[in-house]
Amino acid sequence: MHNNYYTIKGCLLLLLSILAPLVHAANQVQSIRVWPSPDNTRVVFDLTASPEHKYFTLDKPDRLVIDLNNIKAGSSLPVVSGETGLIKTIRSSTDNNSMRIVLDLTKASKASVFALPPTPPYGHRLVVDLPDNQPQQNIPPAAIRTARDIVIAIDAGHGGEDPGSIGPSGFYEKNITLPIALQLAQLINRQPGMKAMMVRTNDYYLHVNRRTEIARGQQADLLVSIHADAFTSPQPRGASVWVLSLRRATTEVGRMLEQTERHSELLGGVAEIIKDSANERYLAQTVLDLSMNHSMVTAYQVANEVLAELGKVAHLHKKEPQAASLGVLKAPDIPSILVEVGFISNPAEEKQLKAPTHQTRLAQSLFTALKRHFEQSPPADSLFAQQRAREHRVSAGESLSLLAQRYNVSIDDLRSVNQLSSDSIRVGQTLRIP
Repeated sequence: MHNNYYTIKGCLLLLLSILAPLVHAANQVQSIRVWPSPDNTRVVFDLTASPEHKYFTLDKPDRLVIDLNNIKAGSSLPVVSGETGLIKTIRSSTDNNSMRIVLDLTKASKASVFALPPTPPYGHRLVVDLPDNQPQQNIPPAAIRTARDIVIAIDAGHGGEDPGSIGPSGFYEKNITLPIALQLAQLINRQPGMKAMMVRTNDYYLHVNRRTEIARGQQADLLVSIHADAFTSPQPRGASVWVLSLRRATTEVGRMLEQTERHSELLGGVAEIIKDSANERYLAQTVLDLSMNHSMVTAYQVANEVLAELGKVAHLHKKEPQAASLGVLKAPDIPSILVEVGFISNPAEEKQLKAPTHQTRLAQSLFTALKRHFEQSPPADSLFAQQRAREHRVSAGESLSLLAQRYNVSIDDLRSVNQLSSDSIRVGQTLRIP
């Protein structure tokens, strides 16, 4: 009996040792998705189970090699969806229960490879991020520009691997935010004195921190992030606008001050003259505090303008700007607002948000609000400010001929630009000066 017990136990252990690899070796690459962006390519391997992996890079030629363990025997890679100039080919070879995947690259890239757990609509994933370190083209500093355009950074929320919220019909938030952002950009670019800068130009993933960095790199006067809201129940509906919370702003100011290498970014050319580190930090603190106050006031003013216009084309969930510590609202030196155009989780509103006509109305309302704000409060070196300065409010005793002489223009030009049928003007009237 004793011997039989050990014999049976030994057989069971042997059987388990044989079956164990078969139980675990069930992983398989189901699909490969490539998401290119201007400065990064993301490759996503969709898997049936959590990956066991390791990776390394090779040069001459440049390659990224990924080894996957416990892969289903006889597995091969599926067809790749998407393409990028950074990757020539993706190939594989198998050996028993392991697979080697090789990404042939067009140039060296400091790859980051990590696993992601299931998040609807995706299952287990192995993600490869390949930075494409091209120098960021910055707009020249404001000091050397004259009558510049007001730069609006437009951030279409989510994208690529990150679909955002999902509506009852299965529609993705990312497919609502991008069309609205593109239409808003078109309206802005048609307006003399304004220029749109798309943070995300297509359907690809972009980290929230990178979004504010891109806006800062383009010296944006305002960052507008477009999203669609969602809730666990279908009842909530309506648009809202969010601004940076004071607590988040103060925290970000502290972080930026700790990074001494960024002081020149905050101080501009002044940093070249500041040699004493204590004085540099003091000056950076002063500049950033002033900048933060200006940014938060500006964002709140813009948010109110946007709500006023959105209320004409959509139901409002919140009628006043809401303060939040959201990731994209983290730049204390850039006025930033986040616009929730509606609830994608509400079936009626999801249907409305999917409609191109409603997307156009939303984009138009955003543009109208932004244009009105900057006409009223233009940056000092902008074309809007220059145009605003060429206006004159008529005071008692002033005549058209007197104004023509003062501004060194002809009476005919004054009549023409103001569409006057005679030389008669009234006190309080605003005249444009050609």
